[in-house]
Amino acid sequence: MELILDILPAFLTAAWVTLEVSLLAVLIGAACGFVLNGLRALFPRQLDTPYRLFVWLVRGTPFLAQLFVIYFGLPQIGITFDPLQATVVGLSLYGSAYFAEIFRAVWQSIPSGQLEAGRAFGLSRLQILVRIEAPQACRLAIPMLTNQAILILKESSIASIITVPELTMTAGSIVAETFSYAEPYILLGLIYWVLALSMAGLGRGMEHIFSPRVNKGV
Repeated sequence: MELILDILPAFLTAAWVTLEVSLLAVLIGAACGFVLNGLRALFPRQLDTPYRLFVWLVRGTPFLAQLFVIYFGLPQIGITFDPLQATVVGLSLYGSAYFAEIFRAVWQSIPSGQLEAGRAFGLSRLQILVRIEAPQACRLAIPMLTNQAILILKESSIASIITVPELTMTAGSIVAETFSYAEPYILLGLIYWVLALSMAGLGRGMEHIFSPRVNKGV
């Protein structure tokens, strides 16, 4: 316990870095995924193939390789990021492909009759997208978005390889200084568990808030 109390402040600081990076990546990735799928729905002939190629490429390659390309490869063409920026950009890009597929799945689950009704009322394709499809897709996607957010939280541990001072790097540094493995890595696991549990709770709260209200007759 004495060692855990000594290293706890360093872990709390690192936990804030992990949470900051993860939340930024989730917000940016979800927004990009939503826009990508929305554009694909509006321009299916022009964008279906590029969309599928992007998703196939991002989901088919390891995040570590993508992070190395962003952090070590892009400077060769004049685009430079510091470790924190490279991590946010990499996780956002990585997450956007998964978020886009989540939105695509929920978009396809919306009954086609609603779209036909929208056309019957004279709504344009963009109006149908904004007024009918998007609100339902966002609500239906909340459980899957939450699950993907937790996965991104755990993927952020890879950022330790490019010296981002997040939880995993902090644990490794403490192990190198103290030569104690059990306490740092147990604390590391507990903090990740608390963060994941908090994200799951936030997702359930959002799902409850945005779920349709049903009036029950007596």
